[in-house]
Amino acid sequence: MEALVAVLKRHPGASVVLFSALFRVVHGLVRKLPPPAAVLRDDFRAWKWRNLSVSMVHSLVTGTWAVSSALVWPETISDLHSHHTSLSYLLVCISTGYFVQDAADIILTGHGKESWEFLIHHTLVIWCFMYALYTQLYVAGAVVALFVEVNSVTLHLRLLLKLAGAASSTAYRINKVLNICTFVSFRLAPQLYLTWYIGSNYSWLDNAFLFLASMMVMNVMILVYFYRLICSDFFWRGDHADRNGTRDSKKFLTD
Repeated sequence: MEALVAVLKRHPGASVVLFSALFRVVHGLVRKLPPPAAVLRDDFRAWKWRNLSVSMVHSLVTGTWAVSSALVWPETISDLHSHHTSLSYLLVCISTGYFVQDAADIILTGHGKESWEFLIHHTLVIWCFMYALYTQLYVAGAVVALFVEVNSVTLHLRLLLKLAGAASSTAYRINKVLNICTFVSFRLAPQLYLTWYIGSNYSWLDNAFLFLASMMVMNVMILVYFYRLICSDFFWRGDHADRNGTRDSKKFLTD
């Protein structure tokens, strides 16, 4: 493991390209799995199902990995600037590769316009993670940021159920409660902690202004998404077709 990570550290850009290619292989494998009949209604739904399925794989792997790293090495939480292990560096490499692949998938399939919010998010994440990989600083911060992938599991499951026409199912009702709980504990809380850490140590952190500015943009995006999520799942009253995810909208963040 140490030898592998040593190679990754010498060639972080090439390493990200490699892991991006591996996630493209996952995308190809997902295409071979038969989707629910409701997903086959149009090409966009079929693509969205594949895209979310690959995202689910990433979230399951990296979310578990990030939380485990923090439990095994508590310094991950206390020293976001300088601490990192070989496993945490590898985690950030893999995750960066996923975000590059996902951004490319959105753009090259012609869905950039309706998914512009995701592209802004991915751009911010990629530059922060690439900085960590090249400088070997803020690797722990990237690991804490990946706590959000625990919530992404329930977020992706929510959208997959809607695409499958199961938004009225018991599974969806249970998941929407879990989704709010994980949103607060694994998305909002880590994001606020990262913002607080950078703000309180602003005077000595490297490139603190750029990181704090990135955090503030993502904070606004997360709060807007949280508002939309609560309204959609708990207060919004649309017609039956909308509740079952059969609406003709192509906007990810309004689903």
